Amino acid sequence: MTMASTCAQLCLRCRGLLGSKANSWQHYVRHCVTMTREFPQISNGLFIMKNRTATQTRLRWKQQMCHYNYMTARYLSTEAKESKCTDELSRADIVSYENPPMPFTDAVSMTQNQLSMDLDAVGEYSALEEISDEEAISISIPSSIPPASTSLGDYVDKSETLTKLVQLGVNLWKLEQRPNVGSMLLRLDFNTDVAPRLLFLKEIGVEDSRFGYIITHNPFFLTENLENLQARVSYLKSKKFSSETVASMVSRAPYLLNFSVKRLDNRLGFYQQKLNLSASNTRNILARLPRLLCGSLESVKENLKVCEIELGFKANEIQHIVIAVPKVLTANRKKLTQTFDFLHNTMKVPHYLITKFPQVLNSKYLRLRERHLFLEYLGKAQYDPALPNYISLDRLVSLPDEIFCTELALATLEDFYLFQKTL
Repeated sequence: MTMASTCAQLCLRCRGLLGSKANSWQHYVRHCVTMTREFPQISNGLFIMKNRTATQTRLRWKQQMCHYNYMTARYLSTEAKESKCTDELSRADIVSYENPPMPFTDAVSMTQNQLSMDLDAVGEYSALEEISDEEAISISIPSSIPPASTSLGDYVDKSETLTKLVQLGVNLWKLEQRPNVGSMLLRLDFNTDVAPRLLFLKEIGVEDSRFGYIITHNPFFLTENLENLQARVSYLKSKKFSSETVASMVSRAPYLLNFSVKRLDNRLGFYQQKLNLSASNTRNILARLPRLLCGSLESVKENLKVCEIELGFKANEIQHIVIAVPKVLTANRKKLTQTFDFLHNTMKVPHYLITKFPQVLNSKYLRLRERHLFLEYLGKAQYDPALPNYISLDRLVSLPDEIFCTELALATLEDFYLFQKTL
């Protein structure tokens, strides 16, 4: 329905409601207000249905009041004619009667013109208009950081913290795979959160090249309290770990400084009592494998049971093996039993020889198997030190292929490679 037809229908309905009674006029006013509120503002594309902006709301109110004033004047003039009380009307009322307000359609046009002026006032800053340097500086530019993303790479150019972490060698692609780590890093400020902890690492002797590795494997280190970090380092030094050893342990086991002093003390006590070690030997194995202080104790307890029950080693033999090769405590259970089974049941190596050369338990199973079978093929697989042509288990698994062939197998490297193809 067009604007003209809608307005005509509105006026006809309003005229039918006019009467000499005051209550009829009040009903008419309520009707007009209701109609103007419900009237869809769509004239010449300037008004949009249900647009709730402040400018359009003000203009609709002006339009309603204009129409209301016009109908009020019409009502007063009608009452004056019917009651013949023109002598009681003021001069202003007579002027209003003789010069009634503009028609409703003109009022709409005036309202539209007013809207155009308001829109011009709102858009007084044109994109092509030149502004002063002071105005340019005062302009606030919203941040272009994405509100959500599945990759930290989208934030690197916008975040100073992420940019400098990348420069330190931090692997963001590893961190973004861990839950909540990405959002944590974005909330950190480099100067107040990251820099003081990097300075702490440098003060305890950690090399700059290890910063990226430490943060990549333990980003939560950046949220630890500096006083707690210092207390943990002081505790390790009180247990006679040297400053160089502490720095090396932190570099290789980044989660070490996340453990409280009480927890570190419990871990040291566990290894010393469980393996019946001296304080010196306990420091020795933990300095060589510091992740023993950070990892699960359940896997350590399980490996100790495997060595005692399944492999058949005695307590003193287990102690000797752990002191020589601490990795046995964290080795894969399947690999450990597979290597021992081949040594003891296939190669016929007794327990005391394995205890004497415990490095063989940490060797690669495939290398051990290939070399033993090659020596057996040549008739030189002899591992008893009491017999001639004895071959040490240590040299069997540690020598490079070329030296193994020339010194132990007394064969060429090509012969060994050809034999490997037959396996």
